[in-house]
Amino acid sequence: MQQSSGASPRRKRLWIPAAATTLAVLLSLTACGRATPDAGHAIVLVEKPLFFGHGGVDSVPVQTGSVWIAPTTQTIDVSMVPERHDLRLNDLMTSDGVPLDFDAIILLQVTDPVALIAHFGTDWYHNNVEREFAILMRDQVKTHGMNETAIASTALDSIDQKVGEGMSRYLREAGLPVRLIGVTAGKANPPDAVKSQRIETAQQEQRALTEAQTKIAEDARKAAETSRAEADNAYRNSLGLSPEQFIELQRIKMQENVCLRHTCTFISGNASALVNTR
Repeated sequence: MQQSSGASPRRKRLWIPAAATTLAVLLSLTACGRATPDAGHAIVLVEKPLFFGHGGVDSVPVQTGSVWIAPTTQTIDVSMVPERHDLRLNDLMTSDGVPLDFDAIILLQVTDPVALIAHFGTDWYHNNVEREFAILMRDQVKTHGMNETAIASTALDSIDQKVGEGMSRYLREAGLPVRLIGVTAGKANPPDAVKSQRIETAQQEQRALTEAQTKIAEDARKAAETSRAEADNAYRNSLGLSPEQFIELQRIKMQENVCLRHTCTFISGNASALVNTR
């Protein structure tokens, strides 16, 4: 009996550390998370150890599958597909002093998510790209006039090209791991006063065009009548008739044409009525 009671404390001393170790392992496993990126995305891991080791951005992003991560590790999702960024720009002055509004678009694609987060942070577009994009747009718009930008739109291709070249150069010099896909200034919107003036001008131009077309039609009709009169006069001369005789001849022809189709009666001066009985 004494031996049995003496063995029990030793077993307890062995059991308690084992149980504590098992419990610690289970707690650590349940506290861990998993990083699983969606298609076209990468997850950047930012390690923040509580006691040991060095924190910071992990050099290897999670791009496929999933990995276990410590509970203190921060995950940052980064889109790896081309992304569109819209920028509303108000009152960009043209070379002739007219303020125009633009809804510009820039299309960018991240090439290195780890370097992007490590050096430029999560708000990299607003902090490092948007302002430069706006400056380049302003600089290019002021080199063109209002008509070629907002009315004819012939300047927009040049603006897109110059802004695109400037943005590519800026991204390269700034060291941003981002590739420029494309830039478009969008449609230029002039002030309401300019729009109203353009509408009035268009209406005036349309009225002038209508009047010009009406004059052309009247001139054509006049020319046709003159030509017909000249032809009749030439015909009269060929018959050796005076104007009065020619008019009488035309009247007789008209009456003949009418009477060939209908029963008719002619009264000439004080003469008695002549009735066509056919």
